[in-house]
Amino acid sequence: MNKLIAPYAIAFALTLSGTAFAQDTTTPAQETPEVTTDYDLDTVVATVDGVDITVAHVIAVRDRLPENYRSLPPEVLFPGLVDQLIDQQLLAEAAKETGAAETRRVRVQLDNERRGVLSNETIASVLEDAVTEDKITSAYEALTAEMTRTTEYNASHILLETEEEALEVVAALNDGGDFETLAQERSTGPSGPTGGELGWFGPGQMVPEFDAAVQSLEVGTVSEPVQTQFGWHVIVVNETRLSPLPPLEQIRPEIVGQLNQDALQAHIDSLREGADITTPEVAISPEAITTLDLTNE
Repeated sequence: MNKLIAPYAIAFALTLSGTAFAQDTTTPAQETPEVTTDYDLDTVVATVDGVDITVAHVIAVRDRLPENYRSLPPEVLFPGLVDQLIDQQLLAEAAKETGAAETRRVRVQLDNERRGVLSNETIASVLEDAVTEDKITSAYEALTAEMTRTTEYNASHILLETEEEALEVVAALNDGGDFETLAQERSTGPSGPTGGELGWFGPGQMVPEFDAAVQSLEVGTVSEPVQTQFGWHVIVVNETRLSPLPPLEQIRPEIVGQLNQDALQAHIDSLREGADITTPEVAISPEAITTLDLTNE
């Protein structure tokens, strides 16, 4: 789509630039015409050498502009588009006078432009009913059902400087000591004041020795002292869970995009099945697009 609207965007940008430049000159301003509310799509906004330009022409160009241009105030956008269409009509007539309009390059470009516009209309029609909330929900359920979920751990630890201190803490816990209280009293780690709580984490998020110890523990079981680069840890796994699924709203754009793509592809496939399509028995060399030139045709 962007390739189709690019020439319009460039031309419109030049039109606005030219208008702004003209306002800085000493040329007397034209008289402002009376504004009317009595108009329809066939209302003529300009006539160039006998060729009418209507409101419908203006809207058609506006609809193909990028969003940053479409969001301009109507009082800026409308006259800019009218000026663009006037300039295009003048340039198009000039092309006829030089014979440029009869070249093969122009004819095939017009063929492609017509194909592109009509195909975009079909695409819009197909996509109009491609996405519903029921389809989004079903796609979300199918997508998340295939996702690999890992085990996550909620653990607490007490960090100590020596193995002897760690063994003392293990013994105190085995004698009925409260983990949270001991962490607050003896842990040298930053989580000590909160009872040693580390929150939820997945495999590989902790240093290897700590990670291996956590994965080997049953919920509620206190570990033997575990040494890491930070010191000696006494660990308890509070609970485990499967990694949470992404919420629907997070992946909604991905799902909508896929539903649109699937609907369009299915429609194209059905059109191809019902069409009489033939291709030459002898394949054209791909080099044709670089060895043949339309410039002078």
